[in-house]
Amino acid sequence: MESSKKILWVDDEIDLLRPHLRLLEQKGYQVDTAANGEDAVEMVKTKGYDLVFLDEMMPGMGGLQTLSAMKNISPTLPVVMVTKSETESLMEEAIGSKITDYLVKPVNPSQILMACKKILEAKKISGAQVSRDYIKEFQNINLTLSTPLAEEDWIDLYLKVTNWDMELDAHPEIGLRQTLQDQKRECNAEFGKFVERNYHRWIEDSKRPIMLSPDIVERCVIPELNEHTSVFFFVIDCLRLDQWLIMEELLAEYFTFHKQYYFSILPTATPYARNAIFSGYFPIEIEKQFPDLWSSEDDHDENSRNRFEHQLIDKLLERKRIQLKPESKYIKILDAEFGRQFEGNILSYTKSRLTSVVVNFVDMLAHGRSDSALLKEIAPDEAAYRSLTRSWFQHSSLFGMLKTLATQKNVKIILTTDHGSVRCMRGSKVIGDREASANLRFKFGRNLKVDSKQAVFVKSPIEYKLPRGSVTTNYVMAKEDYFFVYPTEYNKYLSQYRDSFQHGGISMEEMILPIVKFEPK
Repeated sequence: MESSKKILWVDDEIDLLRPHLRLLEQKGYQVDTAANGEDAVEMVKTKGYDLVFLDEMMPGMGGLQTLSAMKNISPTLPVVMVTKSETESLMEEAIGSKITDYLVKPVNPSQILMACKKILEAKKISGAQVSRDYIKEFQNINLTLSTPLAEEDWIDLYLKVTNWDMELDAHPEIGLRQTLQDQKRECNAEFGKFVERNYHRWIEDSKRPIMLSPDIVERCVIPELNEHTSVFFFVIDCLRLDQWLIMEELLAEYFTFHKQYYFSILPTATPYARNAIFSGYFPIEIEKQFPDLWSSEDDHDENSRNRFEHQLIDKLLERKRIQLKPESKYIKILDAEFGRQFEGNILSYTKSRLTSVVVNFVDMLAHGRSDSALLKEIAPDEAAYRSLTRSWFQHSSLFGMLKTLATQKNVKIILTTDHGSVRCMRGSKVIGDREASANLRFKFGRNLKVDSKQAVFVKSPIEYKLPRGSVTTNYVMAKEDYFFVYPTEYNKYLSQYRDSFQHGGISMEEMILPIVKFEPK
């Protein structure tokens, strides 16, 4: 094995360790030795080392004192403490001083070699294993795509692809990111065909094989309501599965999770999908029952169509003959300041049997990245977008709320999202009149024309249980990673919106979504 890693071994009985030193040298490591702490500190100061083995019991400057001096010089230097003592207090003191590992004498050569590999070569070894495993999985996924898939199969496939996406975040050096992106694009192409073939059946069949947006409250929230429980129903706008997995990792210290998955209705956009969640209705039924929500086909303001979510869920509970005392609560968090205020008051809401909380930050992050050169610089790809999600969530009021609720015995938490988002990389030319909606992944209006390979054309909105508007209103929804661009100034808008996160169309990222029930630990 070729290696340029440099090791310093500090022990006042260094001559007794010659067999260990020879083994490390045979394995390609460069090994220097020191017989006391003073010399060791000076060597760390003048030479660069990748790893130090440090004896805890030495005359003069002891091991812990030497460790402290080394860390002052090189805070990130890995140090393995080697000692005869197994006392708990010494172990805790050494760990508190930021040692990397701890070995108890007598140590054998294989222990030393294992410590070196774990500290110095773990990333390289695990990267090689990840590469082998993914190549095998790549072939399995391709084989799976060549067979007929049911709804649950697509969920399993998307979970696999997403987990591999996140696994490769830790190993950019193995160079498989583009291979995975190409495979994900192929999966989305087949998924789009699958949705086209089956969507009509899902929305017409009350015994459909998967949950859709209108099913969530009835199947997942209502069963948790009882006189002795306070239910918090969180809906995070535009949360993708990979972003949830980031949150799950941070929340695992406080909760165990029971996860299900559902498919968002089309279009995968807030006025349609989130209203469907809170109402238990498809959009055409919302238009019929609550016409003020869909008062005009010219109403393109998405936020205005989500003003009635509290009323919608109350009407749904009323239809199901569920009476809550005290009545249900509804909170929409649009900015950090209000989020902090709600976080500080959240325990007062445990007196209510149902509190619905809508969190808009992730949606604002997705849209903000499209418009901000700074955000695009911070999050240039999906791996960085996940990293940005982690940073937000760690410091968010939402994290604080959930940690506070984890301390409460009679609280149930259900968390989901209305839709995800997809990273749009390809433009699709669309033709429409001036009154067509401005969305990039779906549009409604008159005289819409688009390439059928790149989008679904909905001639009759009623067939998709969508508001009809006028007789001539059509919808188009982009497939895969396409986004709509008008022929006028095509290149300008293609450049402006390429590589942005959008929603409203048909992709695994937008449609396959988690529903999670939390159990405090």
